[in-house]
Amino acid sequence: MQLTTLSNGLRVASRTMPGIETVAVGLHAEAGARHEPARLNGIAHLYEHMVFKGAGARSAREISEAIEDVGGDLNAATDREGTSFSATLLAEHLPLGIEVIADMILAPHFKADDLAREKEVVLQELGEARDTPSDIIFDDLWMAAFPDQPLGRSVLGDEASIAAIGVDDLHGWRSERYRAGSLTLVAAGKVDHEVLVAIAEERFAALPKGRIVAAEAARFEATRRASRPRADQAHLAFAYPAPAAGAADAQAARLFSDIVGAGASSRLFQAVREDRGLAYSVWSSVQTYRDTGLLYLYAATARRAAPAAAALIEEIVAETAGGATPRELERAKAQAKAGLLMSLESSWGQASYVARVLAVHGRLVPPAELVAQIDAIALDEVRAAGAAMLAGAQARATIGVSIARAA
Repeated sequence: MQLTTLSNGLRVASRTMPGIETVAVGLHAEAGARHEPARLNGIAHLYEHMVFKGAGARSAREISEAIEDVGGDLNAATDREGTSFSATLLAEHLPLGIEVIADMILAPHFKADDLAREKEVVLQELGEARDTPSDIIFDDLWMAAFPDQPLGRSVLGDEASIAAIGVDDLHGWRSERYRAGSLTLVAAGKVDHEVLVAIAEERFAALPKGRIVAAEAARFEATRRASRPRADQAHLAFAYPAPAAGAADAQAARLFSDIVGAGASSRLFQAVREDRGLAYSVWSSVQTYRDTGLLYLYAATARRAAPAAAALIEEIVAETAGGATPRELERAKAQAKAGLLMSLESSWGQASYVARVLAVHGRLVPPAELVAQIDAIALDEVRAAGAAMLAGAQARATIGVSIARAA
């Protein structure tokens, strides 16, 4: 892995993968939903859509054709902490991929009629999410955990905030949030680092310098949200405060969560589904951010079984904090290491890994170092991380049923 910071502040990172003929390249921006003002909630995601409507000398069709004519793929994604624009191509077409991405950031067209049509597309996306309880319940859970805060708002926004976004707002978002010091260009695969740096210097020279304003610090709160009382099925989601991404106990917290609810051998799956038949889907996970994190648990169950499922989930999580076993820890470590290493077997996975470790650690971390960190975690550390998370208050979201917390 190699890293170079350009004179304007843009970080350029690469990882060469011998024996492959493809390259994945992505521009990662610290411009996510938690950076938005409340009145423009959803602008990060809408901006991501709008840059595909035309940029530089290309129309929307020409952007797609430019990449697909050479057999490549162009995509983008927005979450609460950032937006990324990525292309996967044969290595010889890396300059084209960077050119298209640079145009999308530096020279988007942002026409009013395109904006009006794309708002309708986003509203359809929002409607689809709302019709999928297993998706929308997590927006409800984040709102319960971080009420009236940027981190708790939906990435998609809502009807009112989407309607309020105008062309001038998109230009303002670009000039304020897409600054060189808060952007990282990453490529992995058949790539020469010096060539990548030279292309970046040419294509991104016009980026505004400086960094974006830091997001508002998040404050976990124990609120509850219940919706759709007449839904056919109950969906339950619980959250506890967890370590931030770079915290010393973040990996121990992940291993605790994996013991609780990752895979068919986990405690939740075995007790809630296999032994009691109370749910089809049941699992737990940890989501980390720069300044905070969430341990969250989910189950989909029949409405009549929801109270029993909720009580059993809370019982299992509490028992794990004091009773996680050495065998369970070794299994969780094996799963964590396998998941990490398997994700690195593609150019896209390698590029994503480099971007992630730079965001979390501020440096290039070899995968072997992370594997060693996982191996070094002791059972007492995992139990302590679990106990610390469960000592906090609980946020809760439900669909189809309203349940008071046990005990």
